[in-house]
Amino acid sequence: MQTVFVYGTLRAGETNDISEAAARNDLPAPSLLGSTTVRGHLFDFGDYPGLVVDEAGVDVVGDVYEIDDALVAVLDEIEAVYPGVDDRFLAREVMVKVDGDVVNCRFYPVAPNAVKGLPEIRSGDWVKHRRTR
Repeated sequence: MQTVFVYGTLRAGETNDISEAAARNDLPAPSLLGSTTVRGHLFDFGDYPGLVVDEAGVDVVGDVYEIDDALVAVLDEIEAVYPGVDDRFLAREVMVKVDGDVVNCRFYPVAPNAVKGLPEIRSGDWVKHRRTR
């Protein structure tokens, strides 16, 4: 089992809902551990957001799930993360606090050069932003 922090289209009810992705691939359902934030800058790519981690940024809202190891490959495919390719989404790890516990999570920030000229989502919350566009 692994943990993952999701902040965009992988969140519940969004286009790449993590639970639906698991079900489509006959994998065990992820377990929601809770919500948290990661400091950074969230950018609007149109159909999805991208997070650039930055301690001087805003609190970017997301959810932490415990997932089956096999779901990682599915998430990598959704986020177009491929070995040796660092031009958009990246697979990284981040330490977050969930209900008082510190959890080391996989997550998918974007390369800083990928956001040039894109509008920033100053609220740090993709779901709220998408609903008000």
